[in-house]
Amino acid sequence: MTDRSQLLSALADVVGGRYVLTSNEDVAPYATDWKRSSTGVPACVVRPASTSEVAGVVRHCRELGFTIVPQGGNSGLAAGAIPDSSAGQVVLSLNRMRAIRSLDPVGMTIEVEAGAILQTVRENASEVGRMLPIAIAAEGSATIGGVIATNAGGLNVLRYGMTRDLTLGLEVVLADGSVASGLRHLRKDNAGYDWKQWFIGSEGTLGIVTAAVMRLVTVPRHSVTTLLSVTNLDAAISLFELTQQDIGEALSAFELISAQSIDLIERYAQLKSPIAAGEWFILLEATSSLSGLRDAAEAVLAAGFEIGWVVDGVVAESDMQARQIWALREHVTEAEARRGSSLKHDISVPLTRMGAFLADAEAALESVAPGAGLNLFGHLGDGNLHYNVLLEPDHDQQAINRVVHDVVVKHGGSISAEHGLGQYRVDEWLRVAPDADLRLASTLKTALDPDGLLNPGKILPSKLSHSKAIGETI
Repeated sequence: MTDRSQLLSALADVVGGRYVLTSNEDVAPYATDWKRSSTGVPACVVRPASTSEVAGVVRHCRELGFTIVPQGGNSGLAAGAIPDSSAGQVVLSLNRMRAIRSLDPVGMTIEVEAGAILQTVRENASEVGRMLPIAIAAEGSATIGGVIATNAGGLNVLRYGMTRDLTLGLEVVLADGSVASGLRHLRKDNAGYDWKQWFIGSEGTLGIVTAAVMRLVTVPRHSVTTLLSVTNLDAAISLFELTQQDIGEALSAFELISAQSIDLIERYAQLKSPIAAGEWFILLEATSSLSGLRDAAEAVLAAGFEIGWVVDGVVAESDMQARQIWALREHVTEAEARRGSSLKHDISVPLTRMGAFLADAEAALESVAPGAGLNLFGHLGDGNLHYNVLLEPDHDQQAINRVVHDVVVKHGGSISAEHGLGQYRVDEWLRVAPDADLRLASTLKTALDPDGLLNPGKILPSKLSHSKAIGETI
């Protein structure tokens, strides 16, 4: 490998010496993931301020034999933006590229640089009566580039879709240092391949997103928030079907929280549920520019009581009460962390298979971790469940991962619903993914990044032979 001093000199020529970080103190925030469970040793951290500087950094790293780990707000949950311990990877932080280039309230688009903080983008849109409907817990630190690279989900997927559905155009620096500029503010564009889709959710392994055009929506004038407890999962799914029928496209969130999760919240986050417990709790939110939402929500609640699905429920009477209800959902993960160690599974299964999945997963888990506690919650409306196992010292984490993921695959689900594969789930994805998926992924990686320059070890192993890429067993 070329001498590191040559790399540092070359990068300083591109971005300025003060933006090439090398001391342990300066590098530390970029070398450890948000969960503090993965720490690497980068060759350095480089902080370019423009697309041309990103391109220059890529060219120098390629020429000098250093790989690149792109990083946004470093708030991911799969260690997808953390370097390895080889000191041969450069962390390329986009946190200086924060400009909001344009905001069009008529065409309802916003063009921003990759390092712009999601919350800031949302606030700018709100000032002109528009909304970027990507709502995630880390919005105060997550960047647009990171949100796109992971195809972030969040609380509004049910109504507005994933980040992929809100991205109209991208500017991307490719592995050879060239720039692909597709910053189109268009809802319709069928001219050629829709290449932006290759980079959304690719976790920086195919190219580095430097700017994006995002689709905005109008800010709803009315909202209603309801917390319900239900008798069982079948009742929750039936209630979801009824809510879709009676509230329709105004339904923006239908969150599922287990009774065990509520217990954790009350014990470790000192929050109290305002309603009596059932087997599951449902947080329902609907938003619209039209009135009548409250009547519709109350009608759903009444129907649920009459049929016998609902144990108890409350409709928020004020914004304050709505925030208190949402606080229960938002503190589930914090309460889990205060309780102790856990093994997280970000999975999705078809709603019609959810009950069977939970029954099979419970039996499979009992075979490798008898008596293990669970913290189950998630976005029932889009089939995304956070299946978190509360760990004890004698638990075999690898065995737990395998049995849970095997049951997910059995029921036609995905082992990574919204957090990405990162480092954490690469081996498991290679184990359970269909051969066709692996061949396509490796072929695309080879085509766009033949030297393995970009974020090695994420999504695919660091070294993947051509023979495997074209069809041999991985």
